[in-house]
Amino acid sequence: MSSMGRRDFVALLGGTAAAWPLAARAQQGERVRRMAVLMASGADDRPTQTLLATFLQRLQQFGWTAGRNLHIDTRWSAAKADDIRKHTAELVALAPDVILAGGGMVVPSLLQATRTVPIVFVQVVDPVGAGLVDSLARPGGNATGFTSFEYGLSGKWLELLKQIAPAVTRVGVIRDAAIAAGTGLFGAIQAMASSLGVEVSPVNVRDAGEIERAVTAFGRSANSGLIVTAGALVRAHRDLIITLAARHKLPAVYWERSLVADGGLISYGPDYIDLYRQAAGYVDRILKGEKPADLPVQAPTKYELVINLKTAKALGLEIPPTLLARANEVIE
Repeated sequence: MSSMGRRDFVALLGGTAAAWPLAARAQQGERVRRMAVLMASGADDRPTQTLLATFLQRLQQFGWTAGRNLHIDTRWSAAKADDIRKHTAELVALAPDVILAGGGMVVPSLLQATRTVPIVFVQVVDPVGAGLVDSLARPGGNATGFTSFEYGLSGKWLELLKQIAPAVTRVGVIRDAAIAAGTGLFGAIQAMASSLGVEVSPVNVRDAGEIERAVTAFGRSANSGLIVTAGALVRAHRDLIITLAARHKLPAVYWERSLVADGGLISYGPDYIDLYRQAAGYVDRILKGEKPADLPVQAPTKYELVINLKTAKALGLEIPPTLLARANEVIE
């Protein structure tokens, strides 16, 4: 985790459920509010830890401190449906003042469990299409938040792959078919494929064995590449996917910077740090009395293009100077 150690991070979280007895704190005269956090990722996912730490630091700037006037209950689900259901029930039973939902995978479960507790979501694709809100401008219910991107962005990933590896004609799209984003992102890539002279095939991520078999098959075929789309289950297999892409010399485009920092080739997507900072602003406003129904769902305003030159060199790829000039970050 960047400059923050794991111990500091746990301290910032307030040690989750048991660390700060509400009554003891309330006796000091300041009203203690309760926030629940449900993350789609696993507790050991470093990039997500960093995002949550950023969120909590921003919340502190608004005057909310874990253990003083805010009690935080945190659960991590590691993209497992059973864990999401179990943690949802636990957190809703605690009657929090607000819930932070990290990832589109956890929001439907929360909305099934409560239509009254305010929910602020982050990293959600197409919340209107998924039935999470009535509209972006007027969410209408007890949930609002920040979207990751629109499906159309995935066409940009295919364009980037062709720019960085023009010889590619076969592309495997790694996606979670069980979530709306997995289907929508693949559909947008497929719609653009023929105009770029590319044949695309879905690679589902039900388990590690399935991913390994599919990526290995692409590796055997000439002029192949990968697009790795967003999703908690995809994130859970991130290390395996990066390793397989390197082993089979497959150029791959990712949705997020941290995968390129860990050895991926190139990424284009929203600045998630910025989205989590903004989410802290919505949580602050809700704790001060505003309603999710009145807070519009917001799309990202900052996007970042990140290129790993070391990985490009290992793949024998020459990055076009125009692409390098556009990059927000180049990892050497």
